[in-house]
Amino acid sequence: MKELLRAAKFTVISLSAGLIEIGAFALLNETLHWPYWVSYIIALVLSVLWNFTLNRKYTFKSAANVPVAMLKVAAFYAVFTPLSGWLEHVYTMRLGWNEYVATILNMLLNFVLEFLYQRFFVFGKSLDTNEAARKERG
Repeated sequence: MKELLRAAKFTVISLSAGLIEIGAFALLNETLHWPYWVSYIIALVLSVLWNFTLNRKYTFKSAANVPVAMLKVAAFYAVFTPLSGWLEHVYTMRLGWNEYVATILNMLLNFVLEFLYQRFFVFGKSLDTNEAARKERG
């Protein structure tokens, strides 16, 4: 039950991060007419920072060293970002898909992979170690 609740929290926080990503992307792409890849990368970074901060505190309740945890997340995105950028290019430029469909598809891929990565690698050994988790245990 605890892991189901953890997955639900991650989902809600990820949805809010997704709204930030889509909103930032729309602002940069549609309003400012910045290049697609620049809009995508900036929107992704904003959503990652939001997602990491809230999930560390509320979902994984981790007291892990923030710089170390963030470096682990940065390592994930050092691989995921170029791969997703390439996929976005393939979807939109080669296959002619709508930019928003391409972005949402990559967001879903990111959602699943990031949950697993954070749950088992970034916060796996420090789950439920922050002050809120200690208070819950009594």
